Amino acid sequence: MGLAPVWRLKEKADPWIEIKQAVPACTACGLHKTRAQTVFGVGDENAEWLLIGEAPGAEEDRLGDPFVGQAGKLLDNMLAAIGLSRNENVYIANVLKCRPPGNRNPEPDEVAKCTPFLKRQIALIRPKVILAMGRFAAQTLLASDASIASLRGRVFSYEGVPLIVTYHPAYLLRNLPDKAKAWEDLVFAKKTMATVI
Repeated sequence: MGLAPVWRLKEKADPWIEIKQAVPACTACGLHKTRAQTVFGVGDENAEWLLIGEAPGAEEDRLGDPFVGQAGKLLDNMLAAIGLSRNENVYIANVLKCRPPGNRNPEPDEVAKCTPFLKRQIALIRPKVILAMGRFAAQTLLASDASIASLRGRVFSYEGVPLIVTYHPAYLLRNLPDKAKAWEDLVFAKKTMATVI
């Protein structure tokens, strides 16, 4: 018997390494010209919970991590209230990996160019539940232009994964009365998670 070809003996390349190298090298849209750095994502790469926001802000762009600053603190407190932590069984990412200048809303072509990276992250993580935080995350994942208010309180499916829509923590800092609604969404997500096999 002959030996197996060398290429068969090599271990398969780590798909996380591939995407983690592709994101900072991306020049598909104009945002690469103004970013300090890309904001890939953070957390447990085998997480059951995947939280998706819209785009990095100034602090995220500076530090390279999603949801830092006041919105990040609020998110951490929200997670702690349901017994979760961004360091364990949770992964946090954004639709866009680069900051739009002046924290403006993402443009459709930017979302279109960056969405394949997010889809790859979702496929690699294989979460049991996705929490879409904010209008752009919800609209991107659901291919809808519906409002957050109309999408809340229901379970959607993203490629077979239960998806729940809630407000973005930065929005909640500006609209304190909606914190109670976001709490309802988190409790709803936790109940949904309990039903996932």
